[in-house]
Amino acid sequence: MYTYKNITIDWLGHDWFLIDYKDKKICIDPFQIKKDFKADYIFFTHNHKDHLSPDDISRVILSETILVAPSICETDLKAFSNKKIFLKQTDVLDLDIFSVTTLPAYNIDKFRSPWVPYHPQEVWFVWFVFNFDWTTVYHTWDSDIIPKMNWISPDVLFLPVSGKYVMTPEEAVHAIEIINPKVAIPMHYDSIIGTWEDAKYVQEHASCEVVILK
Repeated sequence: MYTYKNITIDWLGHDWFLIDYKDKKICIDPFQIKKDFKADYIFFTHNHKDHLSPDDISRVILSETILVAPSICETDLKAFSNKKIFLKQTDVLDLDIFSVTTLPAYNIDKFRSPWVPYHPQEVWFVWFVFNFDWTTVYHTWDSDIIPKMNWISPDVLFLPVSGKYVMTPEEAVHAIEIINPKVAIPMHYDSIIGTWEDAKYVQEHASCEVVILK
């Protein structure tokens, strides 16, 4: 657990985070949940099974929980009767105590077959930039280093480090230089793919403070 100004952050494995802010629980990409809680908001970056897991959603959802996702997730979320908000790239969403901006996210050089990326640019996957009373948190999701990722210099940056589907540790260090956050928190390792050593490499070589959560 890590506290930055007025928000508390838990990294709970893979790409999934739990943010506590003003007594609200904001969940991002819950997967293989082992923590007992109920979410006020659940955000999904895309519809791959390690980011949008109906079983995990069922463990934390309440009737009043709001689900926020790109439109590619609409079919996968049909089973839930909750309020849903589907966003496009570069949308801005104002919620009751915070706001969210989406940015495009995709692979440039991580391919499942020749010239077929794991996360294609044309499929409208998204990054999320959260604004909590002028504290910004940037979740870069399963992405490579891509143009315009320095659109904002956040307070806190969540970035993948495992390679294969996402940035390698070396690319993550370079991304930190481009984005220029105050604090970076590694993700996308120690589950499915990636190791603690990948996160340690980023911590040892990055140009900002890197907090490794366990």
